[in-house]
Amino acid sequence: MPPLEYFTAGESHGPAGVVTVLHMPAGVRVDADMINAELARRQGGYGRGGRQRIETDRIEILSGVRLGKTIGAPVTFLVPNKDSRLDDLERTPPLYRPRPGHADLPGSLKWLTTDCRETLERASARETAARVAGGALARCYLRELGVETFGFVRQIGTATTDLEVTPENVEQVRTLRDASETYCPDPAVTEAQCAIIRQAKVDKDTAGGIVEAHVFGCPPGFGSCMQWSDRLDARIAYAVMGIQAFKAVEIGLGRECASRAGSKVHDPIAFDPAKREGPTLGFTRPSNNAGGLEGGMTNGQPIVVRGTMKPISTLLRGLPSVNLNTREPEDSQYERSDVCAVSAASVVMEHAVAFEVARAVSDKLGGDSLGEARSNLQRYLRAARALPASE
Repeated sequence: MPPLEYFTAGESHGPAGVVTVLHMPAGVRVDADMINAELARRQGGYGRGGRQRIETDRIEILSGVRLGKTIGAPVTFLVPNKDSRLDDLERTPPLYRPRPGHADLPGSLKWLTTDCRETLERASARETAARVAGGALARCYLRELGVETFGFVRQIGTATTDLEVTPENVEQVRTLRDASETYCPDPAVTEAQCAIIRQAKVDKDTAGGIVEAHVFGCPPGFGSCMQWSDRLDARIAYAVMGIQAFKAVEIGLGRECASRAGSKVHDPIAFDPAKREGPTLGFTRPSNNAGGLEGGMTNGQPIVVRGTMKPISTLLRGLPSVNLNTREPEDSQYERSDVCAVSAASVVMEHAVAFEVARAVSDKLGGDSLGEARSNLQRYLRAARALPASE
């Protein structure tokens, strides 16, 4: 079976968001409660706007699932919009003053119109509800194979946590994250982040930050170095940069690599027979600067990805702009938005990363059913543990 793919559709004030996932093996249990809980987390976080009080995102399963399990057909989820008013010109009038930092101006020029409305609606982060639903389905598949993901907020404004996430403490950290208004598993930093968001609102401004995703339990050898487009780190970076308002992606040590000598960057390799049956196949590292990816492939260590979200481009006080009809200077107009959506972005990124990891896993394992995928995984791991094999 080909590797997983997904397609999303939906506008900010359209009737619904839709995601279709192709090539999901049969037999994967669809945990609708988990998927809906992740959609609810995407709506949460300190600094969100009024739209989140209108919507209650939940999936409606349209195809590909029977009796709670996938059947091998395309899986389609619909996430309805309660606030559907795309064709109501009184509530969604034409927009002639593009917002700096948004898709308004380039989209209007691309599609040869002075009305930014269509670009605004499609470019909206409302589309990420469908991406979270598709990524959460991918997580259902990964869980069946012993792979788990975790995402959180590392920084908002200048308030950052240096908390380290490990396979040993991830559940404790998850509890702290879920108790945080900003999804930051550090209570003192959460308080500082909330203060930054409150001040941004007073200033009629917005705040950005850094989010982080971890993937635990993924064995080595997923992804490839044979073609640039098959490198898992490249696909993850592509997926993360496709999230609205993201301006940078780092894997492992990231940009810090530039300021260190090679001996302080690359993770030494050792072998511990006692860990042979684990996801690392016995290969150990004293550090994980590579973020679990070397040469475009997983190396058995946790995958670590960070993404930088810029402050939202819709400000309560507007910014200098131009009326596209008159070419005269005017401030950009306000469209309902958030002061800070970094918390929501952490949920979106976790699921974007999860989908790409699941895609790489399905590419290597194949199988029309979950049972085949499991069997293929065990066969591969046995062969890898048995190296060197006789020719």
